[in-house]
Amino acid sequence: MGKKGSVYELDGKVELKRAVPLGIQHVLAMFLGNISPLIIVCGLLNIDSGLRSMLIQNAMFIAGLITLIQLYPIGPVGAKLPIVMGTSSGFIGTAQAIGLQYGYGAIIGAGLVGGIMEAILGFFIKPLKKLFPPIVTSLVIISIGLSLLPVGIKYFGGGAGAKDFGSLNHLLVGTTVIIVILVLKQFKGFLNDSSILIGIIVGYILAICLGMVDFTQVKESAWFSLPHPMVVPFEFNIQAIIAMGIMFIATTVETIGDISGITNGGLDREPTNRELSGGVMADGIGSIVASIFGVLPNTSFSQNVGLVTVTKIVNRFVIMTGAIFLILCGFCPKLSAIFSVMPQSVLGGAAVIMFSMILVSGLQSLSRETLDGRNGLIVALAIGIGVGIGNVPEVLAQCPEWVSNIFAQNGIIMTFVVATVLNLILPKNKEQRNEEEIGA
Repeated sequence: MGKKGSVYELDGKVELKRAVPLGIQHVLAMFLGNISPLIIVCGLLNIDSGLRSMLIQNAMFIAGLITLIQLYPIGPVGAKLPIVMGTSSGFIGTAQAIGLQYGYGAIIGAGLVGGIMEAILGFFIKPLKKLFPPIVTSLVIISIGLSLLPVGIKYFGGGAGAKDFGSLNHLLVGTTVIIVILVLKQFKGFLNDSSILIGIIVGYILAICLGMVDFTQVKESAWFSLPHPMVVPFEFNIQAIIAMGIMFIATTVETIGDISGITNGGLDREPTNRELSGGVMADGIGSIVASIFGVLPNTSFSQNVGLVTVTKIVNRFVIMTGAIFLILCGFCPKLSAIFSVMPQSVLGGAAVIMFSMILVSGLQSLSRETLDGRNGLIVALAIGIGVGIGNVPEVLAQCPEWVSNIFAQNGIIMTFVVATVLNLILPKNKEQRNEEEIGA
């Protein structure tokens, strides 16, 4: 264990001059991911640019606020772990379907109800914990890592849908970021800890030199503006609520996987009942607040699980400085715009490393389990079916629409379902039953 106040310890105050860049590093890992879902959904629904800018500003403010609650809990709400919150990309497909049929108001109305449901679910994590033993959570972490790898590569190529996707400029920028991170990882101290941030800065400067950045949005943005609640009136539609509710169950599973990834990858242990319960409740409360500000549901960011796994930086004070930076971005549209215009390939270089490390974290957690015949079957089928269907979603095209919407779009859910069902029905040997009784 390091000295008191180390960035590798959960508690203890780190010097501000060291904490700030490391905190901003965590923010940069999720910045585009936080605003991208809104940009995508607003574009699909043809929402005007004025409201769109306001929603993006609100998204930054909410992400910072709920991250603070995860770091420094209010009563039972919050995990007291280095969890960074943000607008969930997992809801894009569901939000698109609801929005096209019922309008944007129905999206946030369903998000409000779903947030309440998830917050309540957080109270029952302890009795439900038998559904989430290490063999299951390890597979969820692995599934998260595998599902994010294509996202990282798309970032690396310039972003899905980009006209110049895969151009030499994007590949050069992404590769430069990777090389800088790899070089700095060979040092100790600040250069090692800040390798992701420095890599992103170098990549951003290179992108500017290559003429890849358009600062028009920065020039047109205001210096100061308050976040505005209730910018979109709520609408409550039962079909929208049911669809969104199913996705919130998936979000709960993913959050449990993220929390397990952070404690395994950053603290070398399994999460406690209190951490799981508080983290899930904060997810729900965050989505409730997000709905009030017209923003898509909030959840823990898997990108930052990867960052924790790579850097081992878990200090809450460090992450708090990043959360405050997010809140400040919510008051300064111009500051938000500087990062919004950053080419995705800049983050792509860092994302490939971070997302891969989530997979490594899951494998490390899985290695603690005895892969006998029973557990081997669980691993094989959960990964084979879950990740397989996630990569070939059209296999469920002939199934009822609700089956396709839930399982074909998210391999994480299928991995969890298969692993959970098999863990419950396959007979355990005497040693496994004894371990289960001790854990209870």
